[in-house]
Amino acid sequence: MTPRTLTARALGRATLARQHLLRRGDLPAIELVEHLLGLQAQAPSPPYFALWARLRRFRPTALADLLESRDVVRIVLMRGTVFAVSAADAVALRDWIQPLLDRDLTTNTQYAAGLAGLDLRELAAVGRDLLRDGPRSLQELRPLLAERFPGRDPAALAYGLRNLLPLVQVPPRGLWGALRAAETHAARRVDRSRPGTGGPGRRPPAIPRRVRAGERARRADLVGADTAR
Repeated sequence: MTPRTLTARALGRATLARQHLLRRGDLPAIELVEHLLGLQAQAPSPPYFALWARLRRFRPTALADLLESRDVVRIVLMRGTVFAVSAADAVALRDWIQPLLDRDLTTNTQYAAGLAGLDLRELAAVGRDLLRDGPRSLQELRPLLAERFPGRDPAALAYGLRNLLPLVQVPPRGLWGALRAAETHAARRVDRSRPGTGGPGRRPPAIPRRVRAGERARRADLVGADTAR
């Protein structure tokens, strides 16, 4: 049997098909999140657009409900950025990513100097203690960490916790239309009657009906004019 070499176009289409980007499907949102091994979620909105581009009749509540139930969590993973992944994948992936996050603490140009010489195991233990009773934002953690480690940069200490502990950003952070500070470690239910939480008091932005067209010639090389949307 003669081996076949894929053309650039065929390879591009195969890649897009594997990513469910050639045509929308009907999978449950949680299954697609796991198939993709997570969605880039450094900002709150991109995971919703990623699912909308891949699923027919997608509604933002499909992902928001998964975040509120903790079936999907927002956690620092690949490349040291936040991803939305299933809870099961968060448990499996974090240990694999941990060496990268540990190395970042000694090489990060912004925070490494503030962590140099610090007992990182002690920092992790203090962080667990501060988060034991409920979620706290990074802004809340910084002064508390500064009290425990006087003379250290509070921002660097908080960044250290972000890498050392498998912290998750909990609702209302990440909910469609909710614009509130990220909190970590423990889930909190959203009062949908309050303004700014995605409820009746504030109308969330609508998902657009179509994606803005890119360079048609380059895009056609990948997906073909018949399926370019």
